[in-house]
Amino acid sequence: MKLKYLAFLPVAIFAGNTFAQTVLTVSSWLPPTHTASKAQKEWCDLLEKNTSGKMKCNMLPRGVSPAPGTYDAIKNGLADISYTVHGYTPGRFVYTQMGEFPFLGNSAESISVAFSKVTAKYPQFAAENTGVKVLTLFTHGPGIVFNTKRPITKAADLDGLKFRIGGGMVNEISKTLGMNATLKPAPDSYELLAGGVMDGTLFPAESTESFRIDKIIKHATTFPGGLYNTSFVFLMNQARYDKLSAEEKKAIDAISGETAARIFGRGWDKVDTRAFALMQANGVQVTKADAKFVAEIKSKTSALENKWVKEAEAKGLKDAAKVLAEFRAEIAKQEK
Repeated sequence: MKLKYLAFLPVAIFAGNTFAQTVLTVSSWLPPTHTASKAQKEWCDLLEKNTSGKMKCNMLPRGVSPAPGTYDAIKNGLADISYTVHGYTPGRFVYTQMGEFPFLGNSAESISVAFSKVTAKYPQFAAENTGVKVLTLFTHGPGIVFNTKRPITKAADLDGLKFRIGGGMVNEISKTLGMNATLKPAPDSYELLAGGVMDGTLFPAESTESFRIDKIIKHATTFPGGLYNTSFVFLMNQARYDKLSAEEKKAIDAISGETAARIFGRGWDKVDTRAFALMQANGVQVTKADAKFVAEIKSKTSALENKWVKEAEAKGLKDAAKVLAEFRAEIAKQEK
């Protein structure tokens, strides 16, 4: 009897020191050094901290899919959580193009928080992301025109140059400006520019560092509020979320929405600032678009907002113009 007790004792002690732990698999199509990957990990660390270790993330060493396939990879359960660009699947998303217009704002954090707050009021935005749980929507920083050839001070200077773009509203913007643009994922930029396949790219400042093009590009043109922006979704497999306990769902929800958007946006702003210093160190000529150039851009792109309003309302978003105005007002509020 004594031997039986001793044999059982280690097992009893081990069992007493363990607790049920929920592990979520997390994928990223960008390297772990990229600000979006770091933000995702920061969110995961916060989840683990808030649940006293009852929930944690398993950060996969490699993405389960290239960028364009990430949305469906999460939808189909290849991983539990990731983020992706809406524009990488053309024609699929309409509502979220609201976060991609010219001249929205000067901070990724302010735009992202406003994007998350306003879209959360309208269920159509989350519903458009079918088959997944939207943790938050966010954006990068102000979009910039980069190229290897010459300064861009007016729309005509874009003629004859080949640009990489990320898709979504920026595709429409590039068309209105008469740009020769090709849709390619951001990680392809280095090879495209280094090999001379493309002459330029539309990016936030951060990407010059993240994709190692800071020594390739020669010219950058900035715009107040950005020439464009990009809508991202931080998403979770819906079935995985549904299987969580009520307490676990509460823990996820508590750090989703505005909290998650702020994490992604704040990190992006930090790298944007650092990237400008890096550009200066590498002799990149930075040109600020003057009032005349800005007016030219506004004139050429103004119809895009009306087009979006019509498409969004046709799809089911009532008073889309008011929603867009509310979004811009919230950005202004966040930037004060």
